Amino acid sequence: MSNVTATKAVKIPASEHQINIDAISRNAFTAINILLKAGHQAYLVGGCIRDLLLGFRPKDFDISTSARPEEVVKLFRKARIIGRRFRIVHAYFGREILEITTFRGQHPEDEDHPHASRSDSGQLLRDNIFGSVAEDALRRDFTANALYYDIEQNTVIDYANGYSDIKQGLLRIIGDPEQRYREDPVRMLRAIRFAGKLGFHIDPATAAPIHELASLLGNIPSARLFDESLKVFLSGYGSKTLPLMLEYGLFEQLYPVTAPHLQEPFTQQILLQALHNTDQRLAIGKGITPAFFYAVLLWPAVVKASAHYRQIMPEVPALHRASQEAISAQIIRTSIPKRFSLPMKEIWDMQLRLPRRHGHRAEKLSFHPRFRAAYDFLLLLEECGQETAGLGQWWTDFQDANEAGKRDMVKALNPAGKPQKKRRRKPRPSKPSNAEHNAE
Repeated sequence: MSNVTATKAVKIPASEHQINIDAISRNAFTAINILLKAGHQAYLVGGCIRDLLLGFRPKDFDISTSARPEEVVKLFRKARIIGRRFRIVHAYFGREILEITTFRGQHPEDEDHPHASRSDSGQLLRDNIFGSVAEDALRRDFTANALYYDIEQNTVIDYANGYSDIKQGLLRIIGDPEQRYREDPVRMLRAIRFAGKLGFHIDPATAAPIHELASLLGNIPSARLFDESLKVFLSGYGSKTLPLMLEYGLFEQLYPVTAPHLQEPFTQQILLQALHNTDQRLAIGKGITPAFFYAVLLWPAVVKASAHYRQIMPEVPALHRASQEAISAQIIRTSIPKRFSLPMKEIWDMQLRLPRRHGHRAEKLSFHPRFRAAYDFLLLLEECGQETAGLGQWWTDFQDANEAGKRDMVKALNPAGKPQKKRRRKPRPSKPSNAEHNAE
């Protein structure tokens, strides 16, 4: 069955689904009980149910309810309505944010409907049509994300054969694939992301239109694509997702600056290695920053442009010009907030400064706020085959050395005690004496 349509609700009892209730947020239980006591239907829904069935501990818990957004916000002490295209409620419980959505109904064909509209390409621009839980299930993207958990009965409710698909490791879109991708092109990214994260096989009918429709991502706001790019690559399984992004032609839609360099073995190698390292850091609970990933992502373009500009200007200005060009070209497709773009430039700039270690430079560089990221970047370049004459190992040893050892390492950079060349300073023009001044 390629196109999923409405089916009779199937209730899976606790004896079969075996969901670990202790893995469910207490705040989610509290929120659902508040909605139920107010006379509304309310269920846990989506990815959290999928992950619970697969034995994962979900990070987020979403709730679907019959209550309208205006009714929901009145029930919670701290809650607000967000979004224009889809109006949802964020309910705040300390640091935890619960996303509460009203059951969606079928989108009307009437283009003049006050609560719904489409673009000429079929993209949903506004969609605040409400309906029943059964209608809501068929408005969700994939069958694996269309499961509802009833906390009162401890049952999973399945309207789209999602339970079976999860057991088979199958990712299948609900409805006609082309229409659903046109409604929201980001669903193509979500298909790849879920396949990479879960190790699921993408249903052939679900995969078929992606190549042809990939360019529709150009209609998505750059800020949203930036957020989606972080979910794709910086959620702990980026090394598994990258090959799928390349296979389905989605990578070039998000990263047109990097795409022309993909034929170079170094580019694919450094991207894959960076993502592998990121996945490992996340697996052991270490922090990451999008600045480092985007610095790696745009580096091949920066290197090429910098080499071109070095023919007409010094090395440092050439790098700065190439850096600005790469970032300016990329933010047309995915925005890069300044809190990330500025560190990116510093990481690149430090690649020119790290080889300059004489005198007090090494000590000063080691205290630079961006030193650690630049050092990791250098090690990554070496790991992928860039020749640096042992620079990475030198900096590794320098960080481990005591003060005397650091001084000896810097002295050793000066072979055979050869005195360092001192830069000649141009003599300052002497000020004319009063006699000269008066003579004039």
